[in-house]
Amino acid sequence: MREKAPATINEQIRILKQRGCIFEDEEKAREVLKHINYYRLSNYFEPFSVSKHKYEDGTSFNKIMRVYEMDRKLRSILMAALEEFEISLRAVVSNYHALKYGALGYLNGGSFGIQHNHQAFLARIDHLIETSSDRDFVKHYNTKYGGKFPLWVMVELFSFGQLAFFYKEMQNADKKAIASGYYGCSASELDNWVFCLNELRNYCAHYNRLYAAEFPVDPKTPRDFPMELEPDLFGYIIILKHCFYNKEHWNERVVKPVSRLINKSIGDIRLSDIGFPDDWEKLLPYIEDQN
Repeated sequence: MREKAPATINEQIRILKQRGCIFEDEEKAREVLKHINYYRLSNYFEPFSVSKHKYEDGTSFNKIMRVYEMDRKLRSILMAALEEFEISLRAVVSNYHALKYGALGYLNGGSFGIQHNHQAFLARIDHLIETSSDRDFVKHYNTKYGGKFPLWVMVELFSFGQLAFFYKEMQNADKKAIASGYYGCSASELDNWVFCLNELRNYCAHYNRLYAAEFPVDPKTPRDFPMELEPDLFGYIIILKHCFYNKEHWNERVVKPVSRLINKSIGDIRLSDIGFPDDWEKLLPYIEDQN
């Protein structure tokens, strides 16, 4: 298999120039390229390309860096919001399941739906405990309780993806009770939303580009939402809004900083690239008279 030859910083700049990138300060650009992988940064040029090796007229290195910085800040805002949602979902799922089936009820395959592979699930539980054996609370439960972890403790070892899987594998009646009781939706909607938000979290956690991203899972549109959602950034943010339990936190910690960021970047970005409609500022916040 043919190997690609590495390029020096000067060669990287020459390639960008050949593709139509304008450099206001080449020395500053060289310094940036020393610390941000060329492959990572070139990904931000893609939404501003007219062909594989040609950028739109007026595409400058400084503009791409401003989009890059906007994207970085946006990931931080959304990651904090996703953390708040994930912690809430851990509590909701573990409290419901433990109260109905007991602290160790999750070790009984009968507490899950018919599609559940309990042996594979138990193997994953054992692996989580084994790989986390140096954590203080894991040592405590291994020593004092013979490795029997109540569900509300066990969920603290789950990744977001494992938490989504746990909910998906619950009995249908239990999923419906959680979905309607806490999120005002159907079980299938919450299934979909949790997996959408897991994808968004993965993008944020691995520093993937959010600008002009097309996500792999189509979001189900909330029944009271006035437009059909697409698998783009706006669609996923609206899903996060619908799942967010603290409306005041949502408006203060998400809507305000996101709005400032988007409005500040409006000269460099296209709203259509992130799926934001013209009336996004009305759709993003919780309004006081909303239920």
